[in-house]
Amino acid sequence: MTVTFHEFWVVMGLTTLAGLATGIGGLIAFFGNPDRDRGNFLSLSLGFSGGVMVFISLAELLPQARHTLGESFGHPRGGLYALLGLAAGMAMTALIDRLVPEVENPHHVRSEKEYAHAETASSAERRRLGRSGLIFALAIGIHNFPEGLATFAGGLSGMEVALPLTVAIALHNIPEGVAVSVPILYATGSRKKAFWYSFLSGLAEPAGALIGFLILLPFLSASLLALLFALVAGVMLYITFDELLPLAETYGKHHMVLAGLLVGMFVMGIGLEFL
Repeated sequence: MTVTFHEFWVVMGLTTLAGLATGIGGLIAFFGNPDRDRGNFLSLSLGFSGGVMVFISLAELLPQARHTLGESFGHPRGGLYALLGLAAGMAMTALIDRLVPEVENPHHVRSEKEYAHAETASSAERRRLGRSGLIFALAIGIHNFPEGLATFAGGLSGMEVALPLTVAIALHNIPEGVAVSVPILYATGSRKKAFWYSFLSGLAEPAGALIGFLILLPFLSASLLALLFALVAGVMLYITFDELLPLAETYGKHHMVLAGLLVGMFVMGIGLEFL
């Protein structure tokens, strides 16, 4: 299977936009009070992002994988291979989470009181917060590698999947930018540093897509791409249920999260029908 020059750069562009959405989280630190501004918007947007990811995974990527692998290997063998790919995606994401200590994991759910007294913190506490921000940036980079590959693979599936998936991952990346920018802002007092660290941490996403593509390019075939779709579906389901929805619950009311989830699924369904 071949990927044209135009397809490559379109999909890489979308992946880069999704990754650099961490900078929006940095803007929250640059222009406003992070503790005041994050809340209902993040809760709703994370729920929406989760809804898009769940719908894409179960209604588009996994069925595509089952169909293509079924044609290549027959039924039910092809369907079992698709399920193995789904499980592998979940296991890979879980392993990455395990390799990052929970206290330093940007996806670990934190309370709103975590930075409550940061503005009056001692110099030692400020240094600790600054170190936390740098660790969060590194951890986000590690987590964003499979997400970059997910956006890239979704783009190869077609623009009807690529566009909503880009929006979903971009929304998911906003609170990651907050996780980097808030401690650096309180540690250094520099809004510019807080923004740039959060913005640059998103570069791991296109890097992950590019590295994954270069590794897979010599072996790329319809069957391998189908397995990649199943793996990406597993990555996105794990991210949604282990990270997005628990994190969204901490930012707002339960029903707002549920509303975002359902709207995300509905919008994704409409998009697949008309795009």
